[in-house]
Amino acid sequence: MEPLYVQTDVLVIGSGAAGMVAAKAAADKGSRVVLADKSIIGRGGATVLAQMTVAVALGEAEEDHPDIHFEDTIKGSRGMADPDIVRTIVDRGPELINELEGYGVKWARTAEGIRSQVVAPGHSRRRCVYVDILNTGGATSAGLRRAIWKDKAIERIKNMMITKIVVEDGRAVGAIGFSIEQLQPVKIDAKAIILATGGLTEIYERNSASANMTGDGFVLAAEAGAELRDMEMVQFFPIAHLHPPLVGIDPIMWDPFRYKLGGRLLNGLQEEFMDRYNNETSGVYTAARDQTSFAIFSEVKEGRGTPHGGAYLDFRMVPEPKLKEAFGSTIDLLSRQGIDLTKDLVEVAPMAHFTMGGIKINTQMETTIEGLYACGELINGMHGANRLSGNALTEAFVSGRIAGEQAARLQTSVTWSDERVKEEFARLEDLWHPRQVAQDEGSMLAIKHELQKVMWEGAGPLRTEEKLVAARQQLAALRDRVVRIALAKSSAYVLGFVEKVELLHMIMLGEAIVEGALLRKETRGAHVRLDYEQPYEQPVSIQYKRHRDGAWELHSHRLSSV
Repeated sequence: MEPLYVQTDVLVIGSGAAGMVAAKAAADKGSRVVLADKSIIGRGGATVLAQMTVAVALGEAEEDHPDIHFEDTIKGSRGMADPDIVRTIVDRGPELINELEGYGVKWARTAEGIRSQVVAPGHSRRRCVYVDILNTGGATSAGLRRAIWKDKAIERIKNMMITKIVVEDGRAVGAIGFSIEQLQPVKIDAKAIILATGGLTEIYERNSASANMTGDGFVLAAEAGAELRDMEMVQFFPIAHLHPPLVGIDPIMWDPFRYKLGGRLLNGLQEEFMDRYNNETSGVYTAARDQTSFAIFSEVKEGRGTPHGGAYLDFRMVPEPKLKEAFGSTIDLLSRQGIDLTKDLVEVAPMAHFTMGGIKINTQMETTIEGLYACGELINGMHGANRLSGNALTEAFVSGRIAGEQAARLQTSVTWSDERVKEEFARLEDLWHPRQVAQDEGSMLAIKHELQKVMWEGAGPLRTEEKLVAARQQLAALRDRVVRIALAKSSAYVLGFVEKVELLHMIMLGEAIVEGALLRKETRGAHVRLDYEQPYEQPVSIQYKRHRDGAWELHSHRLSSV
């Protein structure tokens, strides 16, 4: 099929909150924008699933300032956040909250009319705004979709898989991909490109990700020659639902209720235990996510876990009227599934939730490749070794706005040959129908489950050299196996081929995480090495570069103290 040719000023790949804000920002600056996504525009990614809060120093609930937000974030990062990136994000956070309100996002307000703000672990002030009840991500996504749909400068293209960023003379000049619906090659000329494809936590067996969070943007950036940093730093959300099974409820929804109501964490003996690790007082939720995850796993390791390998979450001491007020309609969903929080305990345990490492960018959100920008969960620098609750959406909104503004400033386009499209499709054809076919084909979904199990057991929340080396070998075997699987021919809705591309991306990134975790011989924040329990005296950052032969090259760099 003849390629589809697209020309634009700014190409945005990915349409979660960061991508939609970036597209709107570039359009506001007068650019023609193409917003492309391998799924439905504004419906995929992490934002629509985000139920909780956005951390911004509005100073409405109590005295606050971006300087204090900066200090809290740097402290929470365990010494690894980039102070320039943190400063850039926190300074513009309040501006983006006001912008989203202009798109119809109704932040919860008090009886006095000011925006409601709550304290989240790691923050020293009540600075986290939200949309009640458990609808922050859904409401912000809906507001951004309305803004995007109204803007005639933004062309939306759904079901498009981008597989290559084209670089000429050190500058990103376009992208190549294909239409999933019709398998039509696509060539996109762009003056600037913004990556906004979200994180990679779908790589783990136990995760809170949407199914399309397979790390594509990290791979696109690395294969274009951009630098990645600290990919081994993956945050595990500490109190994700474990048991009993629930339907239609986000597994990470317990967090806001715990810090609103003071839900207690109990071990399998029904003893409170957080005071042993973080001096946390009963009913006061102060420990950060890395600390809580470590405490839960430590109790399990010592034989004091719950029957399914986690901890109990207890709201039985909260009066029923207060429970109903805080939980709203969620209390009815729980009740219909046999859970009465006035009488019952639920089991919770850590779950892969957020990618804290990512693409190296500067304060303009430009990568180490000229003309290639990144935003949202893809970027490195904001969180270090531990992300504070509420900082993810702040990062998405602000980094998206800056990326869009800066990308719109590039005015010169560079032509490049159609031969690049032919070369890329020859590579994809060989991937789809390899010459050396595996005997045991298997399904992509089944192999993906194998990969997720390997990553959880080998490079999950608790790591050792023995487990990481075993994971390295298993990943290499999985990669060789997947490459040799031939798929049935199809000319429309090539979902099997998309799954194969995604799976190879996930394996590639799994190898990066493993190599970084092996090199980082310390315990710091979310990276726990049971065989190296002490942190380095001085924090280090690990640099990742991708070679043409598919190997990762890693170097560690000491970080200056803030």
